[in-house]
Amino acid sequence: EELHKRIIGQDEAIISISKAIRRARAGMKSPKRPIGSFIFLGPTGVGKTELARTLAEFLFGDENALLSLDMSEYMEKFAVSRLVGAPPGYVGYEEGGQLTEKVRRKPYSVILLDEIEKAHPDVFNILLQIFEDGRLTDSQGRVVDFKNTVIIMTSNVGATLIKKGATLGFRGTNEPEELSYKDIKNRVMGELNKTFRPEFLNRVDEVIVFKSLTKEEINKIASLIINNEVKKLLEEQKIDLETTEEVKELLTKEGYDSNFGARPLR
Repeated sequence: EELHKRIIGQDEAIISISKAIRRARAGMKSPKRPIGSFIFLGPTGVGKTELARTLAEFLFGDENALLSLDMSEYMEKFAVSRLVGAPPGYVGYEEGGQLTEKVRRKPYSVILLDEIEKAHPDVFNILLQIFEDGRLTDSQGRVVDFKNTVIIMTSNVGATLIKKGATLGFRGTNEPEELSYKDIKNRVMGELNKTFRPEFLNRVDEVIVFKSLTKEEINKIASLIINNEVKKLLEEQKIDLETTEEVKELLTKEGYDSNFGARPLR
């Protein structure tokens, strides 16, 4: 219910991740492994990052419990070592790893690995170790525990298929009925299997597909932003804000982009 309040138009995604988290908390998986590992698939601006942020706040009571890493920065082999820290004698050795140090400081966290498909193959070897053992040794020999983390990897793999499955742009009432969530997921899994190694996909708890947003859903997101963010900001300045349906319609029209989803709304 908490997730539904902040994430619009992604009911199937919310149900899938909620079930997986419940299973983990009920002790139906190894206690040494992370709470959950997920791949979030879908076009830009449909709620993948927002769900990760909301999950961090819900599970750990703190939106700052979201630790983000952009995987496009780890495309080259030499960059991979930065995740666990530079070797002794190299620049940055004292700083620790960009992944391990974050988790060492915040062991209860949601780790968001953005655009995972861009990462160097060696990154996946590191992730396999985390999924299997729930820990990682950094360059200084310290063991970092991942058993209290949720690992979310986002990817744009299959985004075009997802958009087509929901009919491009807004899914209007006069358009053909869009493909079901299950149909879209089956099609996208084919793309996923071409992109990632089977041993990696087999270790991931759940692949979750995010759909394109309808005009009505964009309108609801506009209302959420106005009520939860804009009004609170203005209240601090002692300014009252009243909005009409026409204003929301204008925001929906101007704030939607077929390439960036609801992101331009902000």
